[in-house]
Amino acid sequence: MNMDQSKGDLHSNSAYLIKVKLLAAKNLRGANLNGTSDPYAIISCGAEKCFSSMVPGSRNPIWREGFNFAVDELPVKIIVTIYGWDIIRRSAVLGSVTIPVEHEGRTGAIWYTLDGASGQVCLHIKTHKLQVDSSRVLDGCSGANTQRKAFADQEPMVFHQKHGPLQTIFNLLSDEIVEHSYSCALERSFLYHGRIYISAWNICFHSNVFSKQIKVTVPFGDIDEIKRSRHAIINPAITVILRVGAGGHGVPPLGNGDGKVRYKFASFWNRNHVLRNLQHAVQKYHTMFEAEKKEREPSTLLDFIKEKQQPALLYFVKEKKMPTLPAHSSSSFRGSESQSNISEEFVAKIEQFQPFIKEEVLTRIYNDVFPCTAEQFFKFVLDDGSTFTNEYHTARKDFNLIVSQWHASSEYNGQVRDVKYRTLCNFPLCPPDIPVTELQHTFLSADKKNLVFETVQQTEGVPFASYFEAHCRWSVETVSESSCTVDITFGAYFKKWCLLQSKIKSAAVDDNKKVYKIRLDAARSYITKSRTSNIASSSAVTQENN
Repeated sequence: MNMDQSKGDLHSNSAYLIKVKLLAAKNLRGANLNGTSDPYAIISCGAEKCFSSMVPGSRNPIWREGFNFAVDELPVKIIVTIYGWDIIRRSAVLGSVTIPVEHEGRTGAIWYTLDGASGQVCLHIKTHKLQVDSSRVLDGCSGANTQRKAFADQEPMVFHQKHGPLQTIFNLLSDEIVEHSYSCALERSFLYHGRIYISAWNICFHSNVFSKQIKVTVPFGDIDEIKRSRHAIINPAITVILRVGAGGHGVPPLGNGDGKVRYKFASFWNRNHVLRNLQHAVQKYHTMFEAEKKEREPSTLLDFIKEKQQPALLYFVKEKKMPTLPAHSSSSFRGSESQSNISEEFVAKIEQFQPFIKEEVLTRIYNDVFPCTAEQFFKFVLDDGSTFTNEYHTARKDFNLIVSQWHASSEYNGQVRDVKYRTLCNFPLCPPDIPVTELQHTFLSADKKNLVFETVQQTEGVPFASYFEAHCRWSVETVSESSCTVDITFGAYFKKWCLLQSKIKSAAVDDNKKVYKIRLDAARSYITKSRTSNIASSSAVTQENN
């Protein structure tokens, strides 16, 4: 690896972060009797191992999932093995590939041929350095073992005379003990009944059904959220959502449109009691983590100032003198401020953009002309300063509305935000109201004449809600100085097969034709009112000036 002396001094105590994006696979061997497979991937790097979600009934799966690995040095090998999930027997190996990583940089999206009978896998690999060894742990880039050992090195370890289930089943460190354990089931193709164990560092689950061993170990540092959920409407459950890049641990997790995988546990005797203990354990872990972080920061900062100040300053000045490129104007349009100079290091951070929704499921449900441009449509209807979203949901009698701010996305070209609310439900088998999460993505072209607004909607509490998502795209194109066309396509994307799939798809399209007709009529009225208000305000200002 060719590096100048100043840069080498700055990073002499650094580790490497390797980001692996598992994009897709094709032409996999059919492992099921019907000629298809239920593929998932295990990605290994050194001692770390992560599981992707399982894509049911496909020989050409699409994942778009990321995994982060922290290593001490290069070169290393990334091993990707594709398996076909089997409900009862051991999962069949569909093929594997080994990719050497020898230096910093990124590969772009490359198809690698598997060493099995057939098949290829598409990966995007990016490698860069992390400053200071402790940052690997503090930034959550390392796996469970690395995080655990980092803390274990700071204090004496207490070894118990007798190993418990955490050691005999999950091979965890000898000082890790079970604080709580409960009988429950893990949701997969069906419920695998077993037992969940909670320690100070991990959530562990073990099942042995039909002699099929299932082991799941989820480090608290990889958890983004723990929340109440349901399995099959009447079965209270707990969903453990992992942070982006964490990947699964032990068996394939459940996939999701937001890029975060999850595990769902059900069939508890007292779900709320287990949930409180889980949340308390996670809170205690983060309290200990932050205390350790604060204890380590002063000495780390002092050492950096004393030993690295001079080479760091030289490196900083050198980076500022690098050749510059024009600002990337197509990824954001809310702020008009632009950077005149962007370093090559910054440009290198721009990832290959991924599709936000599944285009193959979309069907046109609406097309009309609106009295505004594409840029004005975003300003009046979608912008953070617009009150349309609040007024629309209030008129629908939705409640508990939470709308996040638009922010730039490194994975999707443009900006993203979350909209969460509870809506009334009139379906006989549903509760009176259900929670809805809508992930939104928007992008305005450089000439501001074409706007794309995409949504992925997820609901809970309705039949087969965990099986599918509602995907929608609004395509807005300016046709004159005061008008634009709005084309809306919609579809139900099924993450796993179910008996009523075709009926659910057609019913979802029919229902949403009515929903989006009402929503667009409300948007048209809101835009007309806003334009009239702006014209009136401008006239008033003009009269005052005269």
